[in-house]
Amino acid sequence: MKPALRSWLFALTTTVIAIFLAVPASAEILKIVVDDAIQPVTAEYIARALDEAAANHDQALLIEINTPGGFLDSTDEIIHKILTSSVPVIIYVAPTGSRAASAGLFILESADVAAMAPGTHTGAAHPVSAFGKTDDVMMKKIENDAAAQMRSVVSKRGRNVELAESAVRESKSFTEQEALDKKLVDYVASDEQDLFRQLAGKTFHRFDGTAATLNLAGQPLRNYPMTLKQQILSRILDPNILLIILAIGALALYVEFNHPGAVVPGMIGVIFLLLAAFALHLLPIRYAALAMIIVAFALFAAEAKFASHGILTTGGIALLTLGGMLLVDSPLPEMRVHLLTALAVSIPFGLITAFLMGIAVRARRNKIVTGGQGMVGETGIAETALSPSGKVFVHGELWDAVSVISVAAGERVVVRQIDGLTLRVEPVAATRTVLA
Repeated sequence: MKPALRSWLFALTTTVIAIFLAVPASAEILKIVVDDAIQPVTAEYIARALDEAAANHDQALLIEINTPGGFLDSTDEIIHKILTSSVPVIIYVAPTGSRAASAGLFILESADVAAMAPGTHTGAAHPVSAFGKTDDVMMKKIENDAAAQMRSVVSKRGRNVELAESAVRESKSFTEQEALDKKLVDYVASDEQDLFRQLAGKTFHRFDGTAATLNLAGQPLRNYPMTLKQQILSRILDPNILLIILAIGALALYVEFNHPGAVVPGMIGVIFLLLAAFALHLLPIRYAALAMIIVAFALFAAEAKFASHGILTTGGIALLTLGGMLLVDSPLPEMRVHLLTALAVSIPFGLITAFLMGIAVRARRNKIVTGGQGMVGETGIAETALSPSGKVFVHGELWDAVSVISVAAGERVVVRQIDGLTLRVEPVAATRTVLA
């Protein structure tokens, strides 16, 4: 092959490879759905979706959101990932009836494109302490910090800074049409395709100031669901589920302690308590409430030992109910244990535990009816004369026996003690005389 031809082929091959590498691996739109309070698993889910969209060179990430709000740390993490994303992020409050309240408004305003479906609302973003009452000075600092963050994000996106700040300082909320008219969001769309049609060809500015245009109408949409791990973690971070897991773990361990070697209850108890410990680590927990739950378990255990006629069980139920309701310190009702859940856990748990412990105590107090000790108090027949030793027939067996009182053959005797393989007995007549 001529050198000139080889050079031409090499240049052509290099060009083709360069073009192939330059072509995006995907021209899709990645979509995720956030339909829960904002918590650590939500932040991980959105972060993974952004990484997935960037790795596949997707045109945009569409986040369909419906949230009452959530934790500040998780919200900050999500906002940081959105603002630094190489892929444009569209946040769409949907379906009808949904909301992006509190932390949801911060996330909505951080998006490259903010949109809402008809019949949705947003706002009420005033910060609320997650750890009980905060003094006025500290609360003012938290409010000023949240307002500054909102101004920083909204001004860069070219939206209504004053209105967004009023949602933080005055807890104002807005319908989708009010948010659109006052430039708090960019679009109101009936569905995703309607949103894409409105967005087609229109320029918007990303957080770094660069201009971008998206033409997404008719483009393939790829769903990106939570992983199994994320789904499980998301469920156990529900405070109501957490309380149930904690109670099941404690009950399973109790069963194992009272039936050593059963293995299965012990294994279940350890697994459930480890899951509860993981959730407790991620959620804002009141340790005083956790102590109340532990004391409640102690009262249930004490019920079996002390004759309190149900007083200790009642106290345990009250403490478990109160401790459960106060366990998670969150301003959001969705992130707290409900009264019905606390009662549904504490009452059955208290009654079952007291019942099982009562059975165990009664079993320990009852007369032994098996083995050698089970023969004490039983009656039999003297097969031979006892003066003082001889043979007696008890429980269908012939035993060596001794008696301090002479016993004639065929006379009825009662077993008073077992000494190895020898029974110590007395004549039944003598026993009756003593009792009389």
